[in-house]
Amino acid sequence: MLVALSGSYGAGGSRIGPALAKRLDVPFLDRAIPAAVAETLAVPFDDAEAHDEQLGGGWLERMLASFSGQDTAPASAPSARTTAADFRAATEAVLLRQAATGRGVILGRAATIVLRHHPGVLRARLDGPPARRIQQAMRLEAIDQRTAHERQRQLDRAHATYAKHFYGVNIADVSLYHLVLDSTTIPIDTCVDILLAAARSVRHSQ
Repeated sequence: MLVALSGSYGAGGSRIGPALAKRLDVPFLDRAIPAAVAETLAVPFDDAEAHDEQLGGGWLERMLASFSGQDTAPASAPSARTTAADFRAATEAVLLRQAATGRGVILGRAATIVLRHHPGVLRARLDGPPARRIQQAMRLEAIDQRTAHERQRQLDRAHATYAKHFYGVNIADVSLYHLVLDSTTIPIDTCVDILLAAARSVRHSQ
């Protein structure tokens, strides 16, 4: 069974993803993705990690801000020889290789978009009201409100701009997903139960 999760900041994806993978007895794809991208492009892991869609902030945020006209400062890539498009293409290749196995839980990396026409993939979105996501992030990450608010601003903007620039879609478009959960209201364990049932239903419908 294969699940592609999209999660706004504070929606608990980093807790729900691994828990779901454990229940499904499949790999959870997170840190392994930039590692595989680095191997594919023969670049240092730090370069691949710096370009990773999940990180937001830093180089990625500056690049995306320049795409959306929010910042005129040039974004300096960690590697002079490898472009952002190269990293995106390599990430897509990693996602498609995993999809070919039919097993795994993938968090972020625009997997719900890249795999939207791939059969047998449950595509789900984890979201919730911004204020509730900030409160949940404070609890899950043991951080203060100011830090959570800034991370939410950076990451939500970076993910939305990444999806719009590279794929021409609105990440909040519900038609991209089989299922959208308010994981700030529905407890995390219950979200895992719902996603587990949905993943099994998608598998049996193929």
